[in-house]
Amino acid sequence: MKRVVRAAALATVLGFPAALTAAPEPSAEPTMAEVMRLLKEQQAEIEALKAQLRQTDTKVAETATAVEATASAVETAAGSSERSAKVAAWADHTQIGGYGEIHYNNKKNGQTDELDAHRFVMFLSHDFSDKVHFFSEVELEHAVASHEDSGEVELEQAYVQWDYAERQNARFGQFLMPVGILNETHEPPAFYGVERNPVERLIIPTTWREDGVLLGGEIMPGLHYDAGVHSGLKTDIAGEAPFDVAESRQEGAHAAAEDLAYTGRLKYTGLPGLELALAVDYETDLTQGLTPGADKASALLYETHGIYQLGPFGLRALYARWQIDGAQAKALGRDEQKGWYVEPSWRLTQKLGFFARYSEWDTAAGGHADTNLAEIDFGANYWLVENVVLKADWVSQHNGDGDGVNLGVGWSF
Repeated sequence: MKRVVRAAALATVLGFPAALTAAPEPSAEPTMAEVMRLLKEQQAEIEALKAQLRQTDTKVAETATAVEATASAVETAAGSSERSAKVAAWADHTQIGGYGEIHYNNKKNGQTDELDAHRFVMFLSHDFSDKVHFFSEVELEHAVASHEDSGEVELEQAYVQWDYAERQNARFGQFLMPVGILNETHEPPAFYGVERNPVERLIIPTTWREDGVLLGGEIMPGLHYDAGVHSGLKTDIAGEAPFDVAESRQEGAHAAAEDLAYTGRLKYTGLPGLELALAVDYETDLTQGLTPGADKASALLYETHGIYQLGPFGLRALYARWQIDGAQAKALGRDEQKGWYVEPSWRLTQKLGFFARYSEWDTAAGGHADTNLAEIDFGANYWLVENVVLKADWVSQHNGDGDGVNLGVGWSF
């Protein structure tokens, strides 16, 4: 009887069901083997529960790790998305472009024939807002720029434009001068001829840029104005080419600003295909007051031009003249410098166009010698696409470089 009581107490402690703890009849008394079997089964159940618990702990840990990784990935994605958004916003407001031209010049007067990567220009602009913009151009001329080579790397434009009112703006920095036809628009697909015409190279002179402030806008529909104050030209009276306008450009490189210059232009574009313009540039002193004993050499440039396009037929004409004060300029005959040209053209098809041009210029017109030069050009442009052009022309120059043939390829984008 005591054995039965001890078995019942043991079953109670081990958590057996109540039915098992009831005192059995003497004839159903469990044997020790049965008790040991029950204990082993209970132990197996306990081990199974422990294994399940370990698996649950592992899954909880894995889940926590996954949640942490997901949170980190979300944060990274959010940061990446924010950076991508910033990059996209910058790209949406930034433009790149450029132009270039490569020439072959076959010369007939004993000069060396040349193949020249004449210009390679990259353009970059950015819109800071709807009213504030940035524009720039960097140019490489003649392929290689070094102490031993004739090439140059130069900043052609770098200015901020503020559209302060409707159809009114102000430019601050280095900009192209609003003078002539080619000075502001000189991408190769935009004009006829392999080389730029001599009047706009030597009298204007293209490409002419200065540092300063330039106001521009529309006075009324079709009538535009520009007015600026800026750095001026600087001639070296003791140098090889005193009062040579093309050699007097300071190009924004430590430009002497003892005497500033002023430029104004009116341009009319009120009729389809027509452009008429009048520009004036006043240089306070071409010597910039830096040459001891030199006379003050104020200078005045007048330039006027017209462009007319009627269907496939085009016509360009330009006249420019410098008047320079001072005894030194007069003694050299450079107190007056002038030039003009007329250029008819015919766009036979969308891809093929022909032109002829007659030019005259004189960089020492104030002297008594015959220094007047004249040039006749005939040629054709073939546009592979709108912004890629092949060019060919024949040049005949009187009192100058003689005859020659030029070939070229040009592009802009």
